[in-house]
Amino acid sequence: MIRRSLKDVENMTKGYGLKEEYKDIYIEGVSTDSRQIQKGQLFIPLIGENFNGHKFIEQVIEKGASAALWDKAEPVPNIDFPFILVEDTLIALQNLAKEYRSQLNVKVVGITGSNGKTSTKDILASLLSTKYRTKKTVGNLNNHIGTPLTILDLDEDTEMAIVEMGTSDFGEISLLTDLAKPDIAIITNIGDAHLEDLKTKENIAKAKLEILEGLNLDGLFIYFGDDSLLKKEIEKIDIRQKVLTYGTKEFNDYQCELGIVDQNSLSFSLKTPSAHDFFVPMLGKHHMYNATAAIIVARYFNISFESIQEGLYHIDKTGMRNELVYAEGFTILNDSYKSNPASVLAALDTLYGLDGYEQKIVVLGDMQGLGKDEIKMHEEIGLKIDPNQVEYVFTIGPLSKHIAKAARINFKKDKTISCNNKAQLVEKVKRAIKPNALILVKASRALELEKVVEALKKEVILREDKIM
Repeated sequence: MIRRSLKDVENMTKGYGLKEEYKDIYIEGVSTDSRQIQKGQLFIPLIGENFNGHKFIEQVIEKGASAALWDKAEPVPNIDFPFILVEDTLIALQNLAKEYRSQLNVKVVGITGSNGKTSTKDILASLLSTKYRTKKTVGNLNNHIGTPLTILDLDEDTEMAIVEMGTSDFGEISLLTDLAKPDIAIITNIGDAHLEDLKTKENIAKAKLEILEGLNLDGLFIYFGDDSLLKKEIEKIDIRQKVLTYGTKEFNDYQCELGIVDQNSLSFSLKTPSAHDFFVPMLGKHHMYNATAAIIVARYFNISFESIQEGLYHIDKTGMRNELVYAEGFTILNDSYKSNPASVLAALDTLYGLDGYEQKIVVLGDMQGLGKDEIKMHEEIGLKIDPNQVEYVFTIGPLSKHIAKAARINFKKDKTISCNNKAQLVEKVKRAIKPNALILVKASRALELEKVVEALKKEVILREDKIM
C-alpha cells in the first residue's frame, strides 16, 4: 500500500495548508470509510447525497489515523491533527492514485466488459501469481472510488496489477484508464447491461472502448473476437497498439474449443497459435473465454503453459458468481451478484448442463438498467426457459413478473410463481423443493438475493431413502 510523507501527499493531491511540523509524518495506506480506518492510514472523507465523511473525524482520530484530507468548503475542526486542504476530496483521491501509479514500476492489466470481467480478473491473478508479485481489484471496487483505492493499495514491489473497470455511462472508463494507465487492456464482451443510460449496444461498446485512451502506446489490446458488434466498432477506430483476439471462430488469434463440462469444472483446447489442453475448476462453459483471455496475458509475460495450468488449479474466485452452494438434501447455483439477459442465459445453460439432479428450480429477480426495452427483455427470458429442464420458475421484483408471465406460455400456471418479497419467496421455494434438487438464484445486485440463498441454506430436505 502507499507509504508517503504528508509533504508528498500534499503535493500529489494538489493540496495546501499542512502545518510545517506535520510534513515529515508518514501515512501507510488510505481509507474512505471511518468504520474501517486502520492505524497510520490517511483518511479521505467523501461527500455523497446522503453522507458526509467529514462528520466522523473524531472517530477516525480515535482509531489512529495519521492524517486527513479535508474539503476546503467544510469547517476545519479546532483539533491538533494533520489536515491537508483540497478543492474536492474525491478528485484529490483520484489525483493521489494517479500520481502513485506513475511512481510505481508495475505492469497494469485493465479489464472491462459487460460480463466476465470479474472472473477473468480472478483467473488472470492466479496465472500471473505463478511468476510475479500480483495484486487485483478486491471484490467489485471497479468505479471512480474503487479504482483509485485499488491503485493505492498496491505495494511498492508489486509487479503485476489487475484492475477491473466498470461503467454505466460515457466518460467513466475514460477516467479510470487515465488513473490506471494500463499496459494491457481487455474487453470481454458487449451485452445489454447499462442500456438505460447508454441506450444502444453500440454505445456500450464505445464506452468500453474508452479503455484504449489510457493504454500504453507500446501496450497490448485483447478482445473477444466472436462478438461481432464489438468487432464492428473496433474496425471504425485507429488502434496503434498491438491487438490480439480470442474466441471459437477461426479468424481469432487464440482459437479455443470446448471439451468436457461437468458439475465443477471444464476442459478446453487452444487450437491456435499452438495446440494445448487446459482444465479449469470453475462452473460454466463461458469460463473457457475468460480463461483464454487470461492465458493470452500470461503468455505475453512469458509464463509457461505448465505454470498456466498450475495457476488454473488454484483460482481464488470472487463470491456469488456461478458457485455451487451445498445444503442438506439440495444444491443452490448461486449467481446472485449481477444479472442481464446474456448472463441469465449463460446461467440457465449451466443449470441445464448439470446432471444427476432429480429436480431443477429457477429463482430470478429483476435485471436492472436495461432501458426502454426492459419489459420485452424480461419476457424473452421467460420464453427461453426450457420446461423440459426446469420444474418451477419463481420470480421477485416488478420487472421479473414479466418473466413469469411469459414463462406460463410453456409452463403450467402453478409452476410459475411471482413473489412480492424475499420472505414469501423463500417460503414458496421451500415448499417446492424435492430431495436432490438444484436451484438457480440470479438477479441484479440491488435485489440482494444472496439473502435468499442464505435463508434456503438453513433448510434440510431429507432424501427419500432416508425418509423410508
